[in-house]
Amino acid sequence: MANVRVERTDDGFVARNDRGVEVKMGSSAEEGVFTPVELLLAAIGGCNIVTVEPLTAQRGHRLVRLAMTVEAEKVEPTLLGPVTITYDVELPEDDPAADEVFRSVAHRVHERHCTVTRSLRQGTEVRVEIPE
Repeated sequence: MANVRVERTDDGFVARNDRGVEVKMGSSAEEGVFTPVELLLAAIGGCNIVTVEPLTAQRGHRLVRLAMTVEAEKVEPTLLGPVTITYDVELPEDDPAADEVFRSVAHRVHERHCTVTRSLRQGTEVRVEIPE
């Protein structure tokens, strides 16, 4: 089971995992924090990229640069429209097969291996429990 504790602190809000790693968050007006929407986009990108990189490398194609931009616009005040992942890749000059392998892996990861993307596409239910 995955879990994250989110709480208000004296300095704002923080999300903390069970390994003690923290991410500060708040509104888009605050400096030095991620908004919850930015964290969602980071989760989508992170899930994809941390899966694409080792699978590409395991096939013998180490990319010179592997980065991405993940973006979405709000279509309503509390609803995002489609999310777009745009890869920024530099292929090794001496590896003509790297492009084909990278593209194949990236599509497969997006469709089948990224838990975050698949959960969003499937419409994972979110439940709220409020103690009495």
